[in-house]
Amino acid sequence: MNKELNNGFTKVLVANRGEIALRVMRTAKAMGYETVAVYSEADSDAPHVQFADEAVCIGASQANQSYLVIDKIIDACLKTGANAVHPGYGFLSENTDFCAACQKNGITFIGPDPHAIELMGNKRLAKIEMIEAGVPCIPGYEGKAQDEATLLDEAIKIGFPVMIKATAGGGGRGMRLVMSEEEFTSQLKTAKSEALNAFGSDEMILEKAVMSPRHIEIQVFADRHGNCVYLGERDCSVQRRHQKVVEEAPSPFVSEELRQAMGEAAVNAAKACAYVGAGTVEFLTDAQGNFYFLEMNTRLQVEHPVTELITGVDLVAWQLTVAAGGQLPLQQQDIILNGHAMEVRLYAEDPALGFMPQTGEILRWSHMQTDGLRMDSGIQQGQIVSPFYDPMLAKVIAYGATRDEARRRLMASLRKLELLGVRSNRGFLFNILNSPVFVQGEATTAFIENDFANDSSLSPHSLTHEQQALASWLFYLNTALSNKQANERAFWRNSNPAPTWFDLESSSEKHSVAVTVKNAQHKHFTVQAKDSVFDFVLIDQQDQQLIYSDDGVKKTIAYSFNAEGDLYLSSHEGCVLISDNTHAPAAAAQGAGSGLVKASMDGGIIDVLVEEGASVEKGQTLVILEAMKMEHAMKADVDGVVTAINVQKGDQVKGRQLLLEVTAAVQEEALEPA
Repeated sequence: MNKELNNGFTKVLVANRGEIALRVMRTAKAMGYETVAVYSEADSDAPHVQFADEAVCIGASQANQSYLVIDKIIDACLKTGANAVHPGYGFLSENTDFCAACQKNGITFIGPDPHAIELMGNKRLAKIEMIEAGVPCIPGYEGKAQDEATLLDEAIKIGFPVMIKATAGGGGRGMRLVMSEEEFTSQLKTAKSEALNAFGSDEMILEKAVMSPRHIEIQVFADRHGNCVYLGERDCSVQRRHQKVVEEAPSPFVSEELRQAMGEAAVNAAKACAYVGAGTVEFLTDAQGNFYFLEMNTRLQVEHPVTELITGVDLVAWQLTVAAGGQLPLQQQDIILNGHAMEVRLYAEDPALGFMPQTGEILRWSHMQTDGLRMDSGIQQGQIVSPFYDPMLAKVIAYGATRDEARRRLMASLRKLELLGVRSNRGFLFNILNSPVFVQGEATTAFIENDFANDSSLSPHSLTHEQQALASWLFYLNTALSNKQANERAFWRNSNPAPTWFDLESSSEKHSVAVTVKNAQHKHFTVQAKDSVFDFVLIDQQDQQLIYSDDGVKKTIAYSFNAEGDLYLSSHEGCVLISDNTHAPAAAAQGAGSGLVKASMDGGIIDVLVEEGASVEKGQTLVILEAMKMEHAMKADVDGVVTAINVQKGDQVKGRQLLLEVTAAVQEEALEPA
């Protein structure tokens, strides 16, 4: 029987960017659909724009002027003749008004109907609906009364600890764990304020806190012919501030009996709201295997690839089939789980600096391509990582016959991954996968906070002696070979070998390293960093890779020089930035305590908190910068007086741009007459 009844759409516009836009377009093209990309000014050269059959610029770089503007997306559909829209995830994917606008204009929305999005987008209403449908829910309060006295009284009835949750939105915003009655009111005020700013609503629900639970979610799928199935579970327990870090399927915690019980509950949840398409029902489970409804995401999840790998199903293909009026390709009894899959999210962020987002040009991007590995990315070499969007760059996914095989393959993929130009969380991810608690399958939502809090990836690193040696050698080679001479002539000396000294700087730390040509003909060098001496032989140097022998062991390391001549060297943590200050003039007052307040990264000025002439103290916040959905405080590094302000609220600035100048108080005193 033909299970697809084409309702007329032939061209799919993907209302998103990055890796999810590319991933959707690949399946759409494979199924014979034309594709349309939309893009902001910042994404004009992005891979998803180049891959699509057609592309439309929808506005400025800021998401609220482009990807979040419904009228611009609809207009792009009308311009190109796109008669279907896939929203991806994030942006407008769970926006009722966007779904309704598509339907109003005769455009097929590849997802659920507006009523399901609206119902499940409100945690209070969704929980009421789930209770009526018999889906297990955490005891709590989901009433309409929202005054402080009522909420406090209900929290006392529930019993501490309790969770305060905003009924709109997600991602941990508007959510607080409250351990006692004494702190409830202050935490409630903070959660309400945060929710109102983020979602436009400060409505809250209360729930009994399930301490150190597992976060287990069930992938469900429904069509318009009454069919609804579940495709196993995903364990998303490894989280940081309610943001998922590692996802795997199946869960090492879930038995076949628990899987069936949760799956059937998830199907009941979907049926209760007449759901259509791909959806995810999220649960919390305690150590005894009791599970409770958390929320339903009415879209494709970031972590959907792990489900695809263990089921052999293309979930985007199913989305297109269902949206075209077809039936589900498989029934429940046909869905078989095979093997194990794991996914980690590669971010442009620095875990050692509180996970601060990073911006800059991608100077090198390379990764393993082999059986059992999948890379869903939306980046390419030469692309600029801008401050306007979420810092996720790619999803690294591995499959294996067993959980440990999938884990080992994922670690190997991270180990070989080369991303230069921006810092990343590669080492943080690798260390999680190598942690004994994770290896044993025992990680809960408290894992990072409790078991991983002291991991080395979370603290700043000094350059190792080997990194100092390699950096100095690369600076030497870069200069020596720049005139295209033969290598042996480039290294030749007419006197006894003498060391060439380099003054390096990385993360404000300075290092002196000596490079000596031991044998020019054989490209043999010795490099001394502190009390460590390295014996290097150059084998090859091309395509931003140094192939060399280190005391007889052949090794390869990736590197790249930026436009300023600074070196990015591949490292376990992602990459390190190293400057050669050997011939730089002595710095006057550009270091710590200089009074020069510079932007930590590309971003927008949210506020300037001082005026010229104002007296300020060291550590005082002077300017607030917004980048990658986060606010960053730019602070004074000296006591003194503000003598110059170079920006104003609303300005877009580049990383290291001078924002404000403070003249140190001691300098002023020095000018006073004796």
